[in-house]
Amino acid sequence: MSLPKRVSLWTMVDVFDGVKEKHPYQKSVLQLAIVKHEISSRALLMMGEHQLERMGVEGEHLQEILLDILRLRFQEELENLNNIFSAEGFYSLLLKR
Repeated sequence: MSLPKRVSLWTMVDVFDGVKEKHPYQKSVLQLAIVKHEISSRALLMMGEHQLERMGVEGEHLQEILLDILRLRFQEELENLNNIFSAEGFYSLLLKR
């Protein structure tokens, strides 16, 4: 599976494939909810405990998935910061000319 590097670029299919690979035991619950509600990366990154519980995710699986979502949020924020600093560096070079 080759997901786009940026989490924010994931489609519903990418989210489905990522969950299927990372959490195969949640096949009947979380994967069906992703398809039913057409959950893209944006929706996934905003999910919390309440939303996952409403989809039927429970117990230790809930905590594992919440931790993975937190990691994805962190990854996305790092990408955003890299873009900001890359853009600042680029624009500061332009202004020096």
